Amino acid sequence: MAAGTGGGNRRPYRSPLREERARRTRRAVLAAAHELFVAHGYAATTMRAVAAAAGVSVPTVEQLFGTKRGLLAHVVDVARAGDDEPVALLDRAPARAAEAAATAAEFLAAATAEIGAVAARASAVQAVLAAAAAGDAEIAGLAREIDAQRRAVASWLVDGVDRRAGLRVDRDRAVDAVWALLDPVVHRRLTADCGWTGEEFAGWLADALDRLLPPGP
Repeated sequence: MAAGTGGGNRRPYRSPLREERARRTRRAVLAAAHELFVAHGYAATTMRAVAAAAGVSVPTVEQLFGTKRGLLAHVVDVARAGDDEPVALLDRAPARAAEAAATAAEFLAAATAEIGAVAARASAVQAVLAAAAAGDAEIAGLAREIDAQRRAVASWLVDGVDRRAGLRVDRDRAVDAVWALLDPVVHRRLTADCGWTGEEFAGWLADALDRLLPPGP
């Protein structure tokens, strides 16, 4: 046996081509599932239908995501983040750019632009999640997790304004109010039902937060 080829030193073979093909398959399944969940709802969407729409087999979908619940969880995560990288929303570049803002107005403008973009991607599938949560305890748990993440974003917004301008309102009540404004239902009502553009929604949200979080003395 040649030196350095012992079993203990052997590294697993990695094929960039195979890994890229797997990423494409994963993206295709997620895109197909997102479209079907939004069009038909959670209960009416089957793993077989997702597999057919993505051009793969049912075992492939199950190998990638496990159950339909797991698939929905990944669809929601990717819709909110914009990709499937394991990076929290508040650790991503748009949040870091907002943190670099010097004034509260600049911070809110940058933050709400990104919040509007996230809502545009995710509000429809989050409506599917909310409807499914009514009859499924595991999905209800996922919905609670996302609500908690929205509260974390609300806290980040309130504290960002507080650091730059102070607050004249109670911090906890401010977080409650911002958390409610960030509910995907608000975005859907104003855009899908009232016809607002994404830019109009982001501008309205920035103005609403500016009025809700008046600077301290």
